[in-house]
Amino acid sequence: MKKSLVLQTDFGLGDGAVSAMYGVAYTVDETIAVHDLTHDIPPYDIWVASYRLYQTVQYWPEGTVFVSVVDPGVGSARRSIVCKTSSGHYVITPDNGTLTHIAHYDGIEEIRQIDEITSRLPHSEESHTFHGRDIYAYNGARLASGEITFEELGEITEEGTIEKLSIIEASQKGSILTGSIDVLDVRFGSLWTNIPLDYLKHVGIQHGDNVQVTIFHKDKKVYQNLMLFAKSFADVNVGEPLVYVNSLVNLGVAVNQDSFSKLYNIGTGIDWTLQLRKAPKIIFEN
Repeated sequence: MKKSLVLQTDFGLGDGAVSAMYGVAYTVDETIAVHDLTHDIPPYDIWVASYRLYQTVQYWPEGTVFVSVVDPGVGSARRSIVCKTSSGHYVITPDNGTLTHIAHYDGIEEIRQIDEITSRLPHSEESHTFHGRDIYAYNGARLASGEITFEELGEITEEGTIEKLSIIEASQKGSILTGSIDVLDVRFGSLWTNIPLDYLKHVGIQHGDNVQVTIFHKDKKVYQNLMLFAKSFADVNVGEPLVYVNSLVNLGVAVNQDSFSKLYNIGTGIDWTLQLRKAPKIIFEN
């Protein structure tokens, strides 16, 4: 049975690169379904590519093939790999850290190394700068169409040998919750953290409570404010900040109808951390 092929890159849509990947996939089998995850990963940003896979893969049917190409090391000695996740999905990607979040949160069943010399688009041997087309889209289409099996794509390689990025675990210390700001809700500028909703429940924070949010960049405090833990953006006025639960059931921080990231120059990754605690009650004397 044929499976869907889902493409992710940092190529953008300003030229023919993505279209060429589609063309290669349809040349392998013009009846397979090809879809886009995104082609707007920031250039060379392996961290964001890794997170977007984690955000998306679990919602596709088992057996779906993902091709992720954010590849600043293209043409170098870095490996090309394909993994089968614990959920039964496949990811074909450079071995540069793109599997970090999948491996950490979802789990990997097996990884195989693709032979870049033998398993590539015919007559592309002299090209060394477009593996997204010549190796990843090509082999992704072969796997999705059933032309080749996962096992036939290459020899097994141990998970411990692949590249992984550093991850900061969310933590609870007393009444204080700490986590990293992993990624943005890009279009709206909200901050997505790795602090799960269960942690808020553990410290007795409920919808309608006020919380104190403190943001650090490389351990330097850059923002602090009190805000509402809201069920939805409509619970606060336009322009007001809020804490909410995002689509991955983790803590998010936003400004209603504005970009929190742009307003306060907040970035993402392990250099950016966030602390949250229940705000003390303020008593105003007469």
